[in-house]
Formats: sequence, C-alpha cells, structure tokens
Amino acid sequence: MKKINKGFSLIELMIVLVILGLIAGIVGPQAMKYLGKGKTKSAKVQIENISSALDMYRLEVGNYPTTSQGLQALATAPSGARGWNGPYLKKGAVPKDPWNNDYQYKRPGSNGHPYDLYSMGADGSKGGEGENADISLWD
Repeated sequence: MKKINKGFSLIELMIVLVILGLIAGIVGPQAMKYLGKGKTKSAKVQIENISSALDMYRLEVGNYPTTSQGLQALATAPSGARGWNGPYLKKGAVPKDPWNNDYQYKRPGSNGHPYDLYSMGADGSKGGEGENADISLWD
C-alpha cells in the first residue's frame, strides 16, 4: 500500500507567505493613515471639550484663566478666582492629547481670539504637516 502524504509542499507555503506579505504591505500603510487621522480627530474633539469648559469657567469667574494659571485652573481653583465652581473637566484633570503631550494654552490669543488652545501634533513641536501638524481650536 502507498502512503499518501496530505501535507503542503514548501513551494505552496512560500506562495501563501508571499501573498500575505503583499497584502500586509498594501493594507498596513492605509491602516496607519486612518489611525493617524483618528488621533487628529480625537484631539479636535478634546480641544472643543476643553473650550467648552473654558467658556463655563468664564461665565462663573468672569474671565478666562491667565496663561500662568493655564488649563489647570479648570481642574483646581486658582487663588483669587471668585465664583469658581469647578472642576470644569470630567475626571477633574486636564487631559493629555492623543500623543500624550500637554495641550497648549495662551491668553490672550492671536488674531483677536480671547485665547489660543492647541495641540502640537504627533511630533510635539510647532508646525508640521499631516499627523505632525498643529491642531488648533480656531482652524
């Protein structure tokens, strides 16, 4: 009796591995692009939420926090802030951006805005393009 071997040959396995490699090479970069866009959109949503908290702070205290008080004024009452009724952020802490960097806050803002609120993107430095671009409330 002949013994029938029902396994795969080395060539068949190599062909399957090459096909899987090609698929990963095409799909992988596209998936990473969508992941980067997701973090950018998440940062925009967080900036809008922080902006809403800043507006509530202004309604109750009478002005926006100073640059030196920073966004921490939304979590803990700064000295001399009459009417502070916070914390104004969920969890009582200032969130980090999706790349685990601090959001930047400056008052007064540029271009006639009452304040500037932005993330410096994935690279954590000013400027950049794509995922490294700054994400601002006023853009």
